[in-house]
Amino acid sequence: MSHPTVPGSSYPSSRLPIGWARVRGDSMRPLLAPGDRLLVRYGARVRAGDVVVARFADGTVAVKRATERRTTRDGRPAWWLLSDDPEVGVDSRHRGPVADADVLAVVLARVWPRPTRLRRGAAPQP
Repeated sequence: MSHPTVPGSSYPSSRLPIGWARVRGDSMRPLLAPGDRLLVRYGARVRAGDVVVARFADGTVAVKRATERRTTRDGRPAWWLLSDDPEVGVDSRHRGPVADADVLAVVLARVWPRPTRLRRGAAPQP
């Protein structure tokens, strides 16, 4: 599973809209690999195809791809989040949709070790 590590305080307490995350796990390969450092924007508008940092209902924070906006059974808007590698990691197929408020940030770029701006789109095909 791709889990971000966000050093320092997060956006809600520091009021800084930009932050860092570090990828753990293989679920976002080939786009992202364990150890990649990411530049993220907290509170950014999420669109289908964006790579995001989100908190699942069990508290797990992960880097996943937002694929479509849905409505939960209680009528709240939520995102369906998937791994780029469907054989690895846990995502909305296992844990269900993630409420809008739990999509914490949109990934803007990988800054280390191979700087790359992330573009919106579908998961790369193997």
